[in-house]
Amino acid sequence: MTAHLIQTLEREEIARVTEGKKIPDFAPGDTLRVNVKIAEGDRERIQAFEGLCIARSGDGVNENFTVRKLSFGEGVERVFPLNSPVLDSIEVRRKGKVRRAKLYYLRGRTGKRARIAEKSGTRAEAS
Repeated sequence: MTAHLIQTLEREEIARVTEGKKIPDFAPGDTLRVNVKIAEGDRERIQAFEGLCIARSGDGVNENFTVRKLSFGEGVERVFPLNSPVLDSIEVRRKGKVRRAKLYYLRGRTGKRARIAEKSGTRAEAS
């Protein structure tokens, strides 16, 4: 009985925080552009972080995802809470074809060795 109450409260909190936002369907292997709200003093601006989603974890309110990119030859990873008010938007740039849920092996690879094949179009996407 209490589990049902907790799930209801979590759903309400997610609806409140993500109100007006559309979270796309994405998975590890997809290239994402995550727009994040950054407060600088009394001003607020939006900063884009574009990279490869290497993991999704958690559930409900605690769900998050990790995005990795190479910046000036150095690997940079950021973990974003999926239902955070700091997230402005998430855009899927390309779908990747992978066979794992966690792509941590990419941390040891650079350049062509770190490439991920693009998913070929399916009927659902075409129509």
